[in-house]
Amino acid sequence: MLLNFAKMQALGNDFMIVDGISQPVAFSPTAIQRLADRKRGVGFDQLLLVEPPYSPEVDFHYRIFNADGSEVGQCGNGARCFARFVRHLGLTWKNRIRVSTIAGEMNMQIEEEGLVTVDIAVPTFEPEQIPMQFVGPGPQHKMLLDGVETSFTALSVGNPHAVLDVRDVALAAVAEIGQAICESPVFPQQTNVGFLQIIDRATVRLRVYERGVGETEACGSGACAAVVAGRQRGLLDEQVQVQLPGGTLTVRWPGEGQPVQLTGPAVLVYEGQIEL
Repeated sequence: MLLNFAKMQALGNDFMIVDGISQPVAFSPTAIQRLADRKRGVGFDQLLLVEPPYSPEVDFHYRIFNADGSEVGQCGNGARCFARFVRHLGLTWKNRIRVSTIAGEMNMQIEEEGLVTVDIAVPTFEPEQIPMQFVGPGPQHKMLLDGVETSFTALSVGNPHAVLDVRDVALAAVAEIGQAICESPVFPQQTNVGFLQIIDRATVRLRVYERGVGETEACGSGACAAVVAGRQRGLLDEQVQVQLPGGTLTVRWPGEGQPVQLTGPAVLVYEGQIEL
């Protein structure tokens, strides 16, 4: 079977995107892992699948698979690529697109100059909704890593995140600490781990260790979680520029009970076919 697909990227966070409306598609975790291999497959951080809407209130269903084959509920950079992809294929001519995911519904707005704004989710700090095993007051928590107490903010923006403050993000032990927190039994579904350096109230630097992937050049939901964590402690303004290794995203969060908005580019790299 020949599968049509596109390769897209958003600040270096790269995706294989598949139209599951115009062609029959089924992916096993093993098949996704094989496709994700950067030497023997297409190579990507996540695979995104466009499906027909599950309800009349939305335009599409949006599915996200990590490189290890696990399905997740949110990917902000992927959402921007999703919006550009369905317009590119002519699956819709709308500028404002509404989709469902396993984590809920979200809006995507195609802007000028290749930018897309997505409403990520209303953040939650409730442990059972992240999910995480800690009980007691939050959203700041502590964990012992190799005998060293590490503090972080835990929250969900449609997927789980732990956000740590660092003095210099360039010197942060992202791989080691990120993997340790990500795979801790405290997070039964694992978690994404953000390393946040606050420059001023409107500017931060960020690196993210993504569950099922490792460190990526950019993480849209991670940028949103980091800004929410900083805002929750009164350290950041409503709109913040988030500088990641792959480039800069704009995150806006009006406050409690409101969705986080993420704005940034999305680029088509190439289209192709692969034998499954």
